[in-house]
Amino acid sequence: MTPASRRYLHPEAIARIARLELRARAVVEGVLAGLHASPFKGQSVEFLQHREYVRGDDLRRVDWKVWGRQDRLYVKEFEEETNLRLALVVDASASMDYASGPLSKYDCAATLAASLAWLALSHGDAAGCTVFDDRVRASVPARTKRSQLASVVEVLETPRGGRGTAFLPVLRSLAETLPRRGLVVVVSDLLGDRDGVFQGLRFLRRRGHDLVLLHVLDDDELEFPFDGPTRFEGLEIAAELACNPRALRAGYLAALEEFLAESRRRAAAARCDYSLVRTCEPLDAALVKFLSRRARMPA
Repeated sequence: MTPASRRYLHPEAIARIARLELRARAVVEGVLAGLHASPFKGQSVEFLQHREYVRGDDLRRVDWKVWGRQDRLYVKEFEEETNLRLALVVDASASMDYASGPLSKYDCAATLAASLAWLALSHGDAAGCTVFDDRVRASVPARTKRSQLASVVEVLETPRGGRGTAFLPVLRSLAETLPRRGLVVVVSDLLGDRDGVFQGLRFLRRRGHDLVLLHVLDDDELEFPFDGPTRFEGLEIAAELACNPRALRAGYLAALEEFLAESRRRAAAARCDYSLVRTCEPLDAALVKFLSRRARMPA
């Protein structure tokens, strides 16, 4: 965290940020232990030619096979080399505050985003972050500088207003303002205008971005474990329902399965890599599973 940022943050905000950084560090350590290669395909390169090695050249570019055949050092030259640009887009709407365990859905989403930023920055790639509900609440553009992780974490810890979600205007604005093609990771519970989120993803895809959707849901939402008279209160609408949840369970679970199947299907139609993340799941394990699958995808 930069000294300037500390002047404008209350002590309790600094404490929250420190906890988020610690959670992200633990997740990253677990990810690095579980992966055997870089989780990001961070460069787009096209081999051009060999030239003879001169003092000061990067030894990583030496073609050791040529050296083995000719006993002379040559380096590979490339026509173009571009670092990855990672744009993290995190849903901070009121429904993300739900928690049946120690971490809310937003806590999980923020930790996932901070961990991915940490991983990208550690590989020399650029990372940026946008937090939104019905509009963009805070944002930092993708950069590679050393202090960028602190900037991302501060964005993730921006106070939130408990509002609903407006996917389409936010994602369309991002599609128009992101400077060039990169990897866009949207982290959300998708509780809102689903037409809007997938239409927004298509805008981003048409701009050439690689898309990832991390669908974060609480165990209560996935299992509906409620028993006995219960009053459900809306987080984004002023409504409540008093009922016997056992009478609703079968219908709820059927509707949930339809919701998940639709999310997977529409993500695939938008050529977006979809992954469901449960709040009870260790986040390092969730990221290892997701990143390992991406590492096996064709470039």
